[in-house]
Amino acid sequence: MSLSIDLKGKRAFVAGVADDGGFGFAIAKALAEAGATVCVGTWPPALNIFETLLRRGKIDASLALEGGGTLEFERIVPLDAEYDVLTDAPAEIRENRRYKDRGDFSIAGAAALFEAEYGSPCFDVVVHSLANGPEVKKPLLETSRSGYLSAMSASAYSFVSLVSRFGPLMRPGGSFLCLSYLAAERVVPGYGGGMSSAKAALESDTRVLAFEAGRKWGHRVNAISAGPYASRAASAIGLIGRMIDHYEKNAPIVQPLQAEEVGRAAAFLCSPLASAITGTTLHVDHGYHAMAVPADLGEASEAEG
Repeated sequence: MSLSIDLKGKRAFVAGVADDGGFGFAIAKALAEAGATVCVGTWPPALNIFETLLRRGKIDASLALEGGGTLEFERIVPLDAEYDVLTDAPAEIRENRRYKDRGDFSIAGAAALFEAEYGSPCFDVVVHSLANGPEVKKPLLETSRSGYLSAMSASAYSFVSLVSRFGPLMRPGGSFLCLSYLAAERVVPGYGGGMSSAKAALESDTRVLAFEAGRKWGHRVNAISAGPYASRAASAIGLIGRMIDHYEKNAPIVQPLQAEEVGRAAAFLCSPLASAITGTTLHVDHGYHAMAVPADLGEASEAEG
């Protein structure tokens, strides 16, 4: 077997791509560079803007692939992962101008659309790059029940639903992947609204789903715990700049995390090279997760001595 990442002839679905600035886009691009055909799911309120960016060539530079060629999405589908089926969405959502002409934007709707167009099985890779916490700026003590449950629904349960509905559409040896964050394991002040709880649930679900999907279909399920990155979505946290600065000063490898590094790690996990890896959370954060105290603590001790 060649040791290069080869996904030629594979089809991937990346749920949660709405621009060229986040991990979802970087993963889609890395999968394409490895030879996969890529479909994406986009939140309906952002879909028109994303389609306009593509149509007008505003992100052409980001679409350029290493070695030549351009990232072209085989299909872009509307996806609001808070809804398993269309009838779960309240009337005010279904009738909203950004939703009503988009057809079935639920997880089941996306799965049905792909099955109708490509048959079944039709996928080899499914990536969950979705997270939302409406009260992310609130401390946990001030988070409402509805805000907490909303974060869990959009950021964690959506992965369970995605695996459940896309599992039957995956070819033998399929690979599922989700994106987590160190707040699942440790306290990150300012990352509130139940989002830390949702990430912890996401990592726990990854392990359980690895067992269940592995036994039921033979698919693998893994997570990447990425370091902080100033995507447009992460900017909503408010403290992302300070988080990145702290990370860069204290990680073993002192340099900012690049989205491409997460993309390449994802391509590896979704490739045959990782055929024995499942139920794992891989940290892609320049080693920051290994640190127990600030890096300059040792320097201060030496100076005092």
